[in-house]
Amino acid sequence: MMPTGRLKWQCRRGCRELDRLLESYLENSYAASERQEQRLFAALLEREDDFLLALLMGDRAAESEPMARLVRKIKHTDNGQSPHWAI
Repeated sequence: MMPTGRLKWQCRRGCRELDRLLESYLENSYAASERQEQRLFAALLEREDDFLLALLMGDRAAESEPMARLVRKIKHTDNGQSPHWAI
C-alpha cells in the first residue's frame, strides 16, 4: 500500500472536479479496498489530467473491467458532493 500522504498529494490535480472525486475516494474507500484496487488507483493517479477527466466523465472507456469498477466506485464515493456530470 502506498503511503496515503503521497496519494493525497497526487489527488490534487488543479481541477476542482478531479480533486473532489479523487480525494473523496482516497478518504472514504481507499483504506478498505483490496490491494489490487489500491494499486490500480495509484496507477490511475499517474495518468494525465485530461485522461482522468475524460474517464471520470464517461467520455473515455476504461481499459479493463477492474478499472471500470474503480471508476464507478470513485464516481459514487463522493457522497453526493460531485457535480451532475460525475454521476
